[in-house]
Amino acid sequence: MKPENSAPANVRRLLHPLSAVALIVGIVIGAGIFKTPSLVAGISGDAGWALVLWLAGALISIVGALCYAELCTTYPNAGGDYHFLHRAFGRNISFIYGWSRATIINTGSIALLAFVFGDYMSTLVNLGAYSSALWALLIVVFLTAVNLAGVHASSRMQTWLTLIEIFGLLAVVIAGFWVDAPSSGAIQWFAQAPAPAQWGLCLVFVLLTFGGWNEAAYISAELKGGPRTMVWVILASMITLTLIYLLVNTALLFGLGLSGLSQSKTAASDLLGIAFGPWAQKSLGLFVAIAALTSINATMFVGARTNFAVGTDWKALHKLGQWQEDIGRPKQALLIQALISIGLIALGTQEADGFSAMVEFTAPVFWGFLFLVGLALLWLRQKDPHTIRPFKVPLYPVLPLIFCAACAWLTYSSITYAISQKAIHVSMWLIASGILALLLLHLREKKLNQ
Repeated sequence: MKPENSAPANVRRLLHPLSAVALIVGIVIGAGIFKTPSLVAGISGDAGWALVLWLAGALISIVGALCYAELCTTYPNAGGDYHFLHRAFGRNISFIYGWSRATIINTGSIALLAFVFGDYMSTLVNLGAYSSALWALLIVVFLTAVNLAGVHASSRMQTWLTLIEIFGLLAVVIAGFWVDAPSSGAIQWFAQAPAPAQWGLCLVFVLLTFGGWNEAAYISAELKGGPRTMVWVILASMITLTLIYLLVNTALLFGLGLSGLSQSKTAASDLLGIAFGPWAQKSLGLFVAIAALTSINATMFVGARTNFAVGTDWKALHKLGQWQEDIGRPKQALLIQALISIGLIALGTQEADGFSAMVEFTAPVFWGFLFLVGLALLWLRQKDPHTIRPFKVPLYPVLPLIFCAACAWLTYSSITYAISQKAIHVSMWLIASGILALLLLHLREKKLNQ
């Protein structure tokens, strides 16, 4: 039996492997790496164990990536996670996922990253009382236009933005090893292990910083080279990300010391200022804005693919399933995504911190459905035992079970955090509206089939 290839016939393999790596790396490296190292260092209280926690987060992410590599190579489809859930649990569950992704997960991520971009751009050019939101709106409109130009335009921009982003992080690494040791004294390595609760809290931040590698699923049907190339793209992306994050954290520890890092709210910026002067410190704001820009573009690229997949499944939503084969774009899906993202940006202006509001809004739903994708891998092994799998997860079923356990724990942690911030109700209302939409779709499909 041949490997399952259920990609729609009009989706062509136009995406170069290097562009695919840039896409995944660009999604993952956002504003988080500029914020979370200080939190992890402060909570862990030990330089050596802080790096171990980052390595542990990388290993958990790599386990998840290996699970996705099996799903992507066995069931390549532009719908990614949506398609995996559809095959495993049917189109009702997959529709709720598609609805959640369209209204919460992807569009919420676009909105929060747009707010990060807006915050930093406002320090350069302030547009008034709603400056951050206006910058966020402008960048969503601009990048939607870029993606509407087709896969080549979007992937070229992604490659260049990712290179600039990595250059900024390399500047932080060079600065860390360039400056003299901090005056606070020698750094203690592995002097005292963190308590179990501290491990858990640190890993929440680490895994949030690694979040986004799962978006590789949405390019499996468009990647040149087929399944074997897909595996190497995923592994190359994860190894690149792990090396970058470990280097950045090591440089921050050497350059600022554990105490300096844990007490700094702008650690990377402070380090560049010490090493190269005030001009370098100020320039980091531009790199953070570019990091947000890179993630927005990549998230738009993959997010519209879910809307497209939903459109191919439901007659009543057939316009979402339209694909322009010559340039590789789902036009209607991109436009719907942009409109919802703009709506969420408007919602974020009503909160004190638009970025935090979007994190509270998206995290519980994201990790909950990622847990379901892990279960889908286990179930599809039983449901489709004779399907040829070009790549199989090593140590099955241990690694998939570890992945599911990590996702379940992060779902619980995210829900607990959202409840503490009184922010869970919006996400729950949107999921409830998705169930209502599903019922209406079934009624509409029934009429269309009569």
